[in-house]
Amino acid sequence: MTYCIINCTTANKEDAVEIAKYLVQKKLIACCNIINGITSVYCWKNAMQQEEETLMIMKTKISLYKRVEEEIKKIHKYEVPEIICLPLKDGSSEYLNWIDEQTES
Repeated sequence: MTYCIINCTTANKEDAVEIAKYLVQKKLIACCNIINGITSVYCWKNAMQQEEETLMIMKTKISLYKRVEEEIKKIHKYEVPEIICLPLKDGSSEYLNWIDEQTES
């Protein structure tokens, strides 16, 4: 089994919690850490932007990534949300087994 971390930013904590609960309930992710108050600097439509955002760090199986991406796009409020998949090289076998138990087969 191969696992991954999916990062996604939202405009606020409430949006992040809504997305996280939705994905956990659908058994697409095992859990999500939500970090409020990050600063993002980027260029959007030829204009420099600086925004306070919330970062979601989700743990799941790599086989579920495409479905997680599709579900986030359905409910995310951004036109182009950040959805990035980072493969996990290794981890505690107990924790990885827990991810298996919490997500669909």
